[in-house]
Amino acid sequence: MLRVILIYGTIAGLVVTVPLSTAFMIMEAAPENGAFYGYLAMLLALTAVFLGIKRHRDKALGGVIKFLPALTVGLGISAVASLFWVVAWEITLASGFDFPAAYTNGMLETARAKGASEAELQVVSADAAAFMKMYANPLVRVPITFVEMFPIGALISLISAALLRNSRFLPARGNAP
Repeated sequence: MLRVILIYGTIAGLVVTVPLSTAFMIMEAAPENGAFYGYLAMLLALTAVFLGIKRHRDKALGGVIKFLPALTVGLGISAVASLFWVVAWEITLASGFDFPAAYTNGMLETARAKGASEAELQVVSADAAAFMKMYANPLVRVPITFVEMFPIGALISLISAALLRNSRFLPARGNAP
């Protein structure tokens, strides 16, 4: 089980971190749809949860798995992938990506687009500065980054475990007599 978790967690981690980290390191600012692309990449990468549970069910358990063991495998894969995401984000920040400036500028541009007054822009700027001060602490930043991805993996793990506990759902090939 641990081998499946590590292999599929690493695959999911690489699928989500390599393209996004590269994009952040190349660009000077986050794209306006960065969150959309980030979560889309996470969903794509976390298909490894389903594949890992199915592989464990079919190869190690002879085509049958109960809900809790399936959920355990899925959560393990999600945790490994989320750790990859945290490490990649920390490397991205260390490489010179100025997230505080991109975040603050994005918040101010959104407020201006909505027609905010100068006083409202100052409140937005103060809120962004307060968040960035808090975000500068790694003991705050690391859990925030982990929680960006892990809940998605937990949801996919629940769905995958519920589906794959039924041995007739995508049955293992080659098990017929």
